[in-house]
Amino acid sequence: MTNRPRAVPLPDDFLPPEIPETPATPKDAATVMLVRDAIGGGVEVFLQRRVQGMAFAGGMTVFPGGGLDQRDVDSTVAWHGPGASAWAEWFGCDTALARGLVCAAVRETFEESGVLLAGDAEGVIVADSTPYHDAREALISRELSLAGFLDDAGLVLRADLLRPWASWVTPAQEPRRYDARFFLAALPEGQRADDATTEAESSVWARPADALAEADAGDRPMMPPTRVTLAELAEYDSVADALAARREIPRVEPTIVRDSEGVRVEFPPPRGV
Repeated sequence: MTNRPRAVPLPDDFLPPEIPETPATPKDAATVMLVRDAIGGGVEVFLQRRVQGMAFAGGMTVFPGGGLDQRDVDSTVAWHGPGASAWAEWFGCDTALARGLVCAAVRETFEESGVLLAGDAEGVIVADSTPYHDAREALISRELSLAGFLDDAGLVLRADLLRPWASWVTPAQEPRRYDARFFLAALPEGQRADDATTEAESSVWARPADALAEADAGDRPMMPPTRVTLAELAEYDSVADALAARREIPRVEPTIVRDSEGVRVEFPPPRGV
């Protein structure tokens, strides 16, 4: 596993104009790295560039994801794969929240990329999500819940297609904060990821190392957790290797520092260091 850097430089204007005296309570969120095997080895990951004017991470390159809807937590969705108790152990939270995080991961991935991590009662994974276009729009508008959609469509949430990857908390200096759990998922065979979302101005499949090189050149702005995650994904020779990785999931809360050396985000040392 890639050693996390102790600090990452940031643009001078990265800090918000006003830093809250009392840190905002982070909102629980789920983020999903969709990956596929790259030609010639390694993996490609699906990236979206958020619309510039968005209140959080505007203009940044991100993975699909977003905050929990209360209906994710209260969901009675049909489920296949590791149960909520397993996800609670991996992410260090209670089972209700863990269930909500998995539901949010599946819902947000479908809303923002059109990729549906679900299957039928016989265990066949959805190979074409386009017939569910109207349901996708209804999910985005909150007219429909994930549980209601899957029930109406005769589908089952496939938690076995997800892997726990990381847990990041927005620094206390930011007015909008998220407690984001990162998931890994392979693009299901037959499905395509798109950028048909109002939250993204463009999307691309890229090798992690290429995306990082674009970030270093100033062509692809991204937040530190995205950079760290891409560096980790770059280590794997295939999707199968990444999915099989055994990872600890510490809750990482960086700090933004401004001093004579400029602006940077500093990460806490790994446990045991």
